[in-house]
Amino acid sequence: MLQPLAPVMETVRKEWIDIFGHMNMAYYVLVFDSGTYAFWTHVTRDRPQAEREEMAYAVVEAHINYIREVSEGQGLRVTTRVLDADGKRFRLFHEMHQVEEGYLAATNEVLGLGFNLRSRRVAPFTAPVMAEIERQLAHDRALPMPANAGRAIAIPRKT
Repeated sequence: MLQPLAPVMETVRKEWIDIFGHMNMAYYVLVFDSGTYAFWTHVTRDRPQAEREEMAYAVVEAHINYIREVSEGQGLRVTTRVLDADGKRFRLFHEMHQVEEGYLAATNEVLGLGFNLRSRRVAPFTAPVMAEIERQLAHDRALPMPANAGRAIAIPRKT
């Protein structure tokens, strides 16, 4: 059976700290993007170099939930799972945990598209890559749906 994706490990760097003494929101995107790239590397690892140079992905939508702050020097662990996919798209969900205390610091949901680097257009995933995405999706569907998945930005109104 396919194993969960290996987590991305990172340490909060001094230059990532903002004037409020915690990691600036831009660097959450940077760290989560490492998770998306690790996923892509995982599903394309056995593809020939020429194919890897032609086929890529493009993230076209992202949503981050900042749950608890992280500070300089703290370790971060990002885990990634596939929530959905079709022939041209994948939907990933990342969780960022602070390593030392183990708390959930943030979540990130992204929508990625298959992208042909030569034509610079959306393109279907190759059959072998889609098979890897589907294998990971089948594995990850056995897990409960994350509470923050599918959230939209809104201001609740009392009626």
